[in-house]
Amino acid sequence: MLTITKLAKQFGLSRSTLLYYDKIALLSPSKKTNNGYRLYSDNDLQTLKKIRQFADAGLSLKQIKQLLASDQQSSTRILNNRLTTINTEIQALRAQQQTIVQLLENKALLKKTRIMDKKTWVSLLRSAGLDDSGMLKWHQAFEASSPEMHQDFLESLGLSATEIKKIRAA
Repeated sequence: MLTITKLAKQFGLSRSTLLYYDKIALLSPSKKTNNGYRLYSDNDLQTLKKIRQFADAGLSLKQIKQLLASDQQSSTRILNNRLTTINTEIQALRAQQQTIVQLLENKALLKKTRIMDKKTWVSLLRSAGLDDSGMLKWHQAFEASSPEMHQDFLESLGLSATEIKKIRAA
């Protein structure tokens, strides 16, 4: 059994965080001594590990509480929803990144960002020996194996929706 101070220290949390978790019934101690000390079991420690993993995934305490209380199907739904949200946020951030570079009108900034534009990508494929036919086969294989990832990749290149649709339909 661990005291609240030892458990907090083990996870790099404040004591008040664990008190708050107890208050909202997210993680309650297995035992309380007569003098009010909270004692946490190995099961509590495992639960806190899960809580921290879910928090690291960007889930709210409310969502974490739902996850801990839910069955596998509900857990999968909650995690899939979070993943969808993250993908949408990444897409929006990529668009913002490209817009900022365009507004600054400084092509040298592209080297300081993680933006891969269409011109650079085509140049890399050509230097790897792919011609137009090879690039088409590459896109077809990408689309067949992972359509959503292919969509994300094409969007990350800053292509228009029309151009993306054309590439994915080929």
